[in-house]
Amino acid sequence: MMTSVDTELMRVLGDPLRLRIVTLLARETLCTTHLVEETGARQTNLSNHLRVLREAGVVETEPCGRFTYYKLRPDVIAHLAGRFADLAESARTASENKRACP
Repeated sequence: MMTSVDTELMRVLGDPLRLRIVTLLARETLCTTHLVEETGARQTNLSNHLRVLREAGVVETEPCGRFTYYKLRPDVIAHLAGRFADLAESARTASENKRACP
């Protein structure tokens, strides 16, 4: 069963720009400047999305001089993937369970 935390993670990752950011961070640790270049988003917009991802626990920051680098927390993504795997397994067995109509 999905928890409220899982539902919140899905909501956070449901935004196309945030999903793009997560996809980019799955490949390498990047600073805001890199993410602006890669996504074409404005810096303020990108910073707002990064804040949402940070607050949801999806990314963490790493200060480096005057830059802040962002990296993905793979454990959070793995947890959500596990929940979807559980749902898929339930769906496989659910086809055998058919409730009769009244």
